[in-house]
Formats: sequence, C-alpha cells, structure tokens
Amino acid sequence: MIPRSAAASLARTALYRSTTLSARTPLVAARLVSAKHSSWRDIKHYSGSATPAQSEKETITKLLYNIGSRKEVEQYLRHFSSVESQKFAVIKVGGAVLTDELDTLASALTFLNRVGLYPIVLHGAGPQLNNLLEKAGVVPDYHDGIRITDEKTLEVARKVFMSENLKLVEALEKMGTRARPLPGGVFTADYLDREKYGFVGRITGVNKDVIEASIRAGALPILTSLAETPAGQILNVNADVAAGELARVLEPLKIVYLNEKNGLYNGETGKKIDVINLDEEYDELLKEPWVKYGTKLKIKEIKELLDHLPRSSSVAIISAGHLHKELFTDSGAGTLIRRGFKLFRHNALEQLDKDRLRKILEKEDPEVKSGHVSVSSYLHQLENGNQKFTAYGDEPYEVLAVVKSDDESGSGVPKLDKFIASKAAVLNNVTDNVWALLSKDYPSLTW
Repeated sequence: MIPRSAAASLARTALYRSTTLSARTPLVAARLVSAKHSSWRDIKHYSGSATPAQSEKETITKLLYNIGSRKEVEQYLRHFSSVESQKFAVIKVGGAVLTDELDTLASALTFLNRVGLYPIVLHGAGPQLNNLLEKAGVVPDYHDGIRITDEKTLEVARKVFMSENLKLVEALEKMGTRARPLPGGVFTADYLDREKYGFVGRITGVNKDVIEASIRAGALPILTSLAETPAGQILNVNADVAAGELARVLEPLKIVYLNEKNGLYNGETGKKIDVINLDEEYDELLKEPWVKYGTKLKIKEIKELLDHLPRSSSVAIISAGHLHKELFTDSGAGTLIRRGFKLFRHNALEQLDKDRLRKILEKEDPEVKSGHVSVSSYLHQLENGNQKFTAYGDEPYEVLAVVKSDDESGSGVPKLDKFIASKAAVLNNVTDNVWALLSKDYPSLTW
C-alpha cells in the first residue's frame, strides 16, 4: 500500500511536473496508461541530409523543449501541421500590445513561422486611435460599446491602422520573417446603422483568397479590421468582431486573443482562470457575481463563436510573451476556453451505456487489445467485485476513467484503474475535462 501522501507526490511528479493539480494535465495521464501501446504517440525522428530551412526548424523545435516535454511539443506540432496552413490559428492582437510588446510579439510570431506555421494575424489600434483623436481635438464617443465613427474619426482611423500594420510588418521582416500587409481587401461590410453609429460596418463577407495568396507566397498575412462596402466605402469594424468573423470562415484550430494580462482572472480570488469548459461550466459561470460587463460580454461572444466551430477549435487568451507555452504544452500559460462535452460520473454499471463502454474498451484499452482480459470479464469484475468504483467520461465515450476504492467501505487510497482515450479526445483536450472532474473528487490517487 502506498501512503496517501506518497501517492499524491507520485501523481504530481508523474503527471504534472509541478506541485499543483492542473486541469490541463490528463493528456500525460493518458500517455502513462497506454503510450507504449499506441503508435500515434511515437516520437518521429529525422535522419539524413537536411536543408538549411529544415535544420533551422529542428533547432527552433529543440528550443521549444525548454518550455515543455519533447512529447508535448512534437505532438502539438503534428496536430497544428495536420491542417491546411490557414486553419492553424487566427491571432487577434490588441492595440496596446503593438505599443508595449511589439518586439515580443514579432519574436513570438517569428518563432511560429520558423517551425512551419502560418498564423493569421489581425490587429486593432484602439489606444493609438484615441491618442491621435485627442490631439486632433476629437472626443471619442461610444454607444453600446461601439465607437461612433464620423468622417474625421474614419480619416484618422485609416492612417492609424496603416501605420500600425506597417509597424508590425517591419518588425517581423527585421527578424527575417516574411510578412504581407493587408490593411484592406479582406472584409466586405454593410453599414451597421449609419444614422446611429456612422461609418461602422457589419461584416458580410471574407475574402479568403487574399489571405491564402499571402501564405502561398511564404508570408504571414497581417490584417486590420477595416472593411469595405461593395461600392468601396471604408468602414470601421471592432477588431474582436472581425477576428470572430474571420474564424467562422476559416475554422482554425486556435483563436488567440493577445492581451497584456495573460488571460482571464477570477474577480473574487484574483487568480488566473486556467481552463473554461463551456458545455460543462457556462451556465454556472455566468451566475458568478464577478462575471459582468466586459467579462460577461467576452465570454458570451466566445461561446457564440465556438458553438459554430468544430469541437477541435478552442480560444486562448494569453500574452505575447507566453504564446509558445500556451500552444505547445499541456499546462498552458493563459486561459483556454473550449466547448468540451457534458461529462458523466457514475458509480453503478447500469448507469453506463454498455455499447459505448464496450466500444472504447475494445478500441483503446491496452489490456483488452492485447487479449489479457476481455471486455465481459472486466465488466463482470466491476459489477461483482468487492471494490466500489466511479466511472468518468464524456457523452460520446471518447474518454473513460475508472477509479476504484481500496475496499468495500471506500476507505484507503483510491486507485486509478483506467484512463483511456481516443486520439481525437486527446488532441481536442477532452481528457483535460475528465481529469478536472476526477481530480476534484480524488486529489490523491495510486495506480
């Protein structure tokens, strides 16, 4: 018998590489249970001659090992590289980041490009615009959170967006990264309400060809949120809204909002929120007294966005300096928001879907696949054994975890009997959701 304290220490050492439980770490747990039996987790080694570009990519990849394990980094690289280039990530950059963290941002984007990734970058310029309007004697005016844009404001906005766009492109090219300025020509729009808001647009179309042409030419596309009517009138669009519309068309794996705070924070505890699983937590989250105003609006907008995207898509709110850790490690660095699935927690076999339970055991359980145990015998053991058990999983049974108590009374150190998952569940972070639920009930486990 391993003492509870030793078991907790073992779990922290093996699963987390830190002293605290993390909602993002079950990916490692899944590996511990079945990695040696699953070829898709094998590390790909490269040999033979390499071009300078390949050598540089390998060097950059090795540098990523400083922020995460080799398995983590290479798994995420394979995941991000498995889709078309324009489906990797849409990164929305706040105007304040361009002012205060330009070099850090350019370095982070260069890093991604060096490993063969092409994030689509869309930036705002709110603080810069307010500053120039103030100098011009124009008082910024808002209605329902939307900037009222008259002719003078639009004139200044066009100049600011062009200036900030070129500033980011030049910073990237100084680092040897090809970038293409796209201050216009991407978004088509109609007036949102000309009488009420002036020259503010409601996006009606996205020209993917301009973006894809940039990527084919080997250049990072750098966009602004300015749109045009079919007649050619420039309209101002909120950058967050434009990033959302872009994501709906491209359906990327990641939608990243860069801010200086490095995530969302609990308004009562002041602690950064690591993960939000919308299907499981959304309703209760909105009832929290600190979730109001801009925070509530942001969460609602993200839910609406993710509801229309594949479950493989997720949103990250992070600072430029921590972008790599957020993208390439299980623990992340900012706030990860995803749809997830409704989860279950059952302690009786009759509560489980037998057909789906059998399917995941046959497909993912190493003991069943090797013939050491049959599904029927395992289910019989659960139903008639002396140990109480709790089974955890998601609605489609892509993940299954079984925790057994030490004896019939439930005392002693609980044992993690199984933690199995499909490849899709791991890559879509469903394992994280299940682990977060499990770890609330069992902060200490043996296996």
